[in-house]
Amino acid sequence: MNSIFSGTRLRDMIRSIRACKTAAEERGVVRKECADIRASINENDPHDRHRNLAKLMFIHMLGYPTHFGQMECLKLIASPGFPEKRIGYLGLMLLLDERQEVLMLVTNSLKQDLNHTNQYVVGLALCALGNICSAEMARDLAPEVERLIQFRDPNIRKKAALCSTRIVRKVPDLAENFINAASSLLKEKHHGVLITGVQLCYELCTINDEALEYFRKVAPLFALDRSIYAYMSIAKCTEGLIKTLRDITNSAYQPEYDVAGITDPFLHIRLLKLLRVLGHGDADASDLMTDILAQVATKTESNKNAGNAVLYECVETIMAIEDTSSLRVLAINILGRFLSNRDNNIRYVALNMLMKAIAFDDQAVQRHRVTILECVKDPDASIRKRALELVSLLVNENNVKQLTKELIDYLEISDEDFKEDLSAKICSIVEKFSPEKIWYIDQMLKVLSEAGKFVKDDVWHALIVVISNASELHGYTVRALYKAVLTYSEQETLVRVAIWCIGEYGDLLVNNVGMLGIEDPITVTESDAVDVVEDAITRHNSDMTTKAMALVALLKLSSRFPSISERIKDIIVKQKGSLLLEMQQRAIEFNSIVDRHKNIRWSSLVERMPVLDEATFNVRRAGSLPASVSTMAKPSVSIPNGVAAAPLVDLLDLGSDDIMAAPSSSGADFLQDLLGVDLGSSSAQSG
Repeated sequence: MNSIFSGTRLRDMIRSIRACKTAAEERGVVRKECADIRASINENDPHDRHRNLAKLMFIHMLGYPTHFGQMECLKLIASPGFPEKRIGYLGLMLLLDERQEVLMLVTNSLKQDLNHTNQYVVGLALCALGNICSAEMARDLAPEVERLIQFRDPNIRKKAALCSTRIVRKVPDLAENFINAASSLLKEKHHGVLITGVQLCYELCTINDEALEYFRKVAPLFALDRSIYAYMSIAKCTEGLIKTLRDITNSAYQPEYDVAGITDPFLHIRLLKLLRVLGHGDADASDLMTDILAQVATKTESNKNAGNAVLYECVETIMAIEDTSSLRVLAINILGRFLSNRDNNIRYVALNMLMKAIAFDDQAVQRHRVTILECVKDPDASIRKRALELVSLLVNENNVKQLTKELIDYLEISDEDFKEDLSAKICSIVEKFSPEKIWYIDQMLKVLSEAGKFVKDDVWHALIVVISNASELHGYTVRALYKAVLTYSEQETLVRVAIWCIGEYGDLLVNNVGMLGIEDPITVTESDAVDVVEDAITRHNSDMTTKAMALVALLKLSSRFPSISERIKDIIVKQKGSLLLEMQQRAIEFNSIVDRHKNIRWSSLVERMPVLDEATFNVRRAGSLPASVSTMAKPSVSIPNGVAAAPLVDLLDLGSDDIMAAPSSSGADFLQDLLGVDLGSSSAQSG
């Protein structure tokens, strides 16, 4: 025996590792212990083998490599003594997994131990096989495991059933070999064996259609009640499982199985899962289990987690089986009670289930709308988001106004990190279920006022399209936007929509054109309208898009408000010194247009935008049509200086005949007139 190594015990090693002050010190201790273990392994000393492996398992749990001790596991498993086998199998389950090639060497030892006369050795082999079984091992050892399902000791039967579950998962082709053995486990009175047998049947039904049909037809069963030992020969599996579940639900207090007042909730849940599989797609089986599911749903207490777990599985089963409308209303009411629970986990799973339940019974879920809306205001972020998704599914034409009002009211007081999700949902709901355009515009203005900086570009683009199509609401909209932007000038998206509308419909704002009965008249001068646009340009936190839109609005207002055109020109001229190249270019071009507006057809250049095609915009927004494709394409005519004729014709409102009749240098003349730039005779002649 190695005298240096024999004095180091597992307890001493753990104590020395825990005493380390730094990670480097710990690595040094582990390195020294690993070196001693390697030395002992090289000496092939059987007396210290179990101690070496125990140390290696602790070192493995700390995250250090221990692959050099894998063969020691196989040697201990092959030893005749039970203590050595126990530590060997424990090391096998910790240090190896099914991907290790070394695992193939242990197959023969496992086969011998599965046929061992000592039931404890058999139990060790079943535990190891159930944890690390590979597909090859499953094929080799499946007959031994199938035989052990009928073993006399209930602990061995339980472990064999669990091992069989692993085998059929790894090799589904072997499922048919375990059908008869699994059905025999359903007659067990021992809860441990019964729960593993139910789990094995569930696994077989989910991966094998023949097994599912078999369990739907016949299977033997013992009554679970200890006072009844009559054998029910060739009873239907569904009826037998229902009787078992009824016996558990109605059983008296049993201390060995009681968990928080619920008799064996683990078996409850396994039985409900198996009934769910058997009832799905089978109307007869679903009818049989209606009464017991209603009984479980009404008799189970919901003041403890164990009862809530059983109720949740009962709801899952009710939703999965065939149509039973009364049961589904009962299940949705249970979920509604879950929403009032103080436990966040219970509320979250209830919201998830309600999202599935909408597909079955929308009206029953609608009854809990108030409680769901309260969950949108929950402090927990995950519950808020899930409740918001559920609310969006509950919206329809009848309740859209009420739900939108509730969400917008909460938007005013919600957290900053939740405003983006909440505003996106509100905009989606308003766009989808809007009953009329005026209501749509009002709600969108409220969203932009409260969370405009969180709204994405496609939302305010869509709002502008809707506004342009609502000609009777142009005056109402520009006045509402003007009042909103005075109060919420920090909301970037609101400012963009407001200056676009002021640029297009500024004359309607000043003259109070298109007043509706619900409006109060307001007094807005031309200078007031220009002040809003100027403020958007000069504000330090305005981005490039907003400033560029403001310059375009000023250009249009210079035509609509001739009396203050000089002030507008001064604002545009100031932007010539902007640090932004885009702003410089726009300012120079627009200033040239204002200076020479009499030389071109001014009213056509800055007239109101034509009505935007709402259908085309929606198609482009959905990504079905590239933005570069124009729905009003016109054939372009080449001009000798290289300028496309069609855009220039649209800009100056000239017909193609005028262009063709013009001399070859007309393109340069137009640009010179438009921008005030002398292109020179050489550029004109080069065409």
